[in-house]
Amino acid sequence: MTGMRRKRTPHSVSTGRTGTGTPGKPRLSRRARATAASVVAIGATAALAASCGVVPGVSGGTKAPITVMTWAPEKTKATNMPGMPALARAYARWVNDNGGIAGRELNVITCNDHNDTVGADQCARQAVDAGAVAVVGSYSQFGRSFLSPLEAAGIAYIGGYGVTDAEFTSSVSYPVNGGQPALMAGMGQQLADRCARVAVVRPDTIAGDDLPLLLNSGLSTGKRAPAIDVLAAEDATEYTKQAEQALTRATSDPAKEGCVAAALGDRTDTFFDSFRRTRDDYAAVRVGTVFGSVDQSVVDRTGGKSSPYEGAYVSGWYPVAADARWNAMRKVISEEAFGDNRIDATDAGVQTTWIAYTVFKKVIESIGEGEVSARSVRRVLDDGLKVDTGGVTPTLSWRFQDMLAAKDYPRIVNAEVTFQVVRGGRMVAQRPGFVNVSKTLEKAPTAR
Repeated sequence: MTGMRRKRTPHSVSTGRTGTGTPGKPRLSRRARATAASVVAIGATAALAASCGVVPGVSGGTKAPITVMTWAPEKTKATNMPGMPALARAYARWVNDNGGIAGRELNVITCNDHNDTVGADQCARQAVDAGAVAVVGSYSQFGRSFLSPLEAAGIAYIGGYGVTDAEFTSSVSYPVNGGQPALMAGMGQQLADRCARVAVVRPDTIAGDDLPLLLNSGLSTGKRAPAIDVLAAEDATEYTKQAEQALTRATSDPAKEGCVAAALGDRTDTFFDSFRRTRDDYAAVRVGTVFGSVDQSVVDRTGGKSSPYEGAYVSGWYPVAADARWNAMRKVISEEAFGDNRIDATDAGVQTTWIAYTVFKKVIESIGEGEVSARSVRRVLDDGLKVDTGGVTPTLSWRFQDMLAAKDYPRIVNAEVTFQVVRGGRMVAQRPGFVNVSKTLEKAPTAR
């Protein structure tokens, strides 16, 4: 076979020196070189897309998903808020079914804080470990336990329920309402117009210690005497003793109209069950409470028109549940969680979670094509983002000048409350619009 010449194919690799090739190295044909260049270009494009959080393969690319957490106590002996994480999951389904937030998929993880300090701390640390860019629309009575891990990681706490004072002092907290402080101050103002003597039944807890002081601040606007403080266990199964004590003290002067107020969370209806069985032995008395302790579902469950809440004064954060401004939330619940009985559109926790996610959606839309991280979320909130919530709250903003001039609650940016009353078994507005309790809160003392 010596002397025969090997025939070349058009795209074979040569080991000899030909044209401008490098001695001793293979030379690619023109078409092979073009193909290789295309591969390099595609690889560079993919690398650039990956660095920008975009996955190639779909027209326009797909932005990286965003992870957030929502937590609340469930299946405990005290306050339970299962509707809050349930709504968060429904909201994520709705958002993702409609293209995500600014093209980004929303990944919601949830946690049960079990109504204890360890559980609250564990939920916060789980959010940090999962890379959550925010905690949104959550409830816990243990602010110091969950805020420390969030502060260390720089993770925003958006729209907490407002049950702890720490939510109104921490630099990573962005409340959407005035919490329990605003409600109690508001109830004081509301009752001051009608009640000469008020007895308040509240939890015998650290969080409960400030409640009568805030109520008294509201009562003082009508030059009323301080409320009679009646302590109660927050997880009791009956409250006959407390009902008798409150009724005795509130009606001790027949010439003065008495009122009994209660703020016991989801044990409030347990108290009023004991109250109903006791009140016939006493003079007529008015009832007052706060949103979160009672809502329309509680009134319905306890008898509607014959409920012990009939005629009750209720201070709330938001418009009444039947208001058309809640229609957007109701639509999402109908589309994504119609059969989920944990989600009650009249529940204050569900409504707060809806508002919190409305804020978060606006934050992500404001970031636009930029990087979404815990830091960028806080930067947008701190730089003066204004959020229109569809009228269920005033426009929200967390600039320094938007915050309350109260040393114990400086992070409050919404000190508006609504005055409601139960008439004919329905919670309706006692007066239109919002009532600002900023001045009442600013002068209120605390138990600390």
